[in-house]
Amino acid sequence: MEDNILEVRDLRTHFIGKNGKQIRAVDGLSYSVKRGEFTAIIGESGSGKTGALSLLRLIPYPPGLILGGEVMFDGRDLMQLSDLEMEKIRGKEISMIFQEPAAALNPVLTIGEQITEAITTHIKMGKQEAWEKAIALLRMVDIPNPEERVKQYPFEFSGGMQQRAMIAMAMSCEPKLLICDEPTTALDVTVQAQVLEQIDHLRKQTGTTVILITHNLGVVARHADSVKIMYGGKIVEEGPTEAIFADPHHPYTVGLIRAVPRLDRESGKLFAIEGEPPDMSSIPVNSCAFAARCPCADGRCASERPALVAVEGEHRCACFHMERVIETREEAAADA
Repeated sequence: MEDNILEVRDLRTHFIGKNGKQIRAVDGLSYSVKRGEFTAIIGESGSGKTGALSLLRLIPYPPGLILGGEVMFDGRDLMQLSDLEMEKIRGKEISMIFQEPAAALNPVLTIGEQITEAITTHIKMGKQEAWEKAIALLRMVDIPNPEERVKQYPFEFSGGMQQRAMIAMAMSCEPKLLICDEPTTALDVTVQAQVLEQIDHLRKQTGTTVILITHNLGVVARHADSVKIMYGGKIVEEGPTEAIFADPHHPYTVGLIRAVPRLDRESGKLFAIEGEPPDMSSIPVNSCAFAARCPCADGRCASERPALVAVEGEHRCACFHMERVIETREEAAADA
């Protein structure tokens, strides 16, 4: 569809473990993202959220290998492009904010040098003009005294300021798509809110499409237009943010929402999803990955993999027992 800037179709990324087992990190992943949208991909660690690295073909080989699938970005299949063509897209048309800014930033180069490098690599611009643009970018992300800060090294920045510098670098070439890989990890709650507000503000200002990879449902509820819930390397539920939070149909989605601490819960009890995230090397191909942890699972779940089906409008879910999930959800809400 023309209004989709990104369409991922049956993407499969596997890793080979030390014991020789094949780990299906991304297992037939399919989804689309509308142009200008702020979409969130949610799931526990190990659920396959970081399949976003596959979009940019940044999976290290060995041990990782993209085995198949299509990634249609603005009408081009990124899986079919040469390495040189991908280099022209990374940082210019698609940018990424990585999880740990302290690790992603080069400690021996100033912040200004790192931002100008991204600019001059993709845009015909003189060094002085690029330097002035770096200052303007730091000012845009609310770095105080950017004329001096641009000359400083990453260790002279706080965690929040390092992440803002990463945002400035990612936005330096005005990308069409910005992928944020858990950008607020290790930041305090106040700084988390500031960083996400900044990303959302820049999205609205520039028209950039944003994919946020996170496990923070509070952030998602505030900023995202749509949500994709991942488990076992696949999307298990997706739809508009309001629909997902108000009317979840997958037991995993229900568990994630229930696990969020709430001050209005009289019992003060904290809820958790039973069991452990799946071992991606041993999930049967023809079964529901969540079956071992699901209170509604039966024999069909262990022998057949559910497909995403429409719930209402753009809300879709992959579960054989949606009616039972709704009943269980309502019973749990009554007991809370």
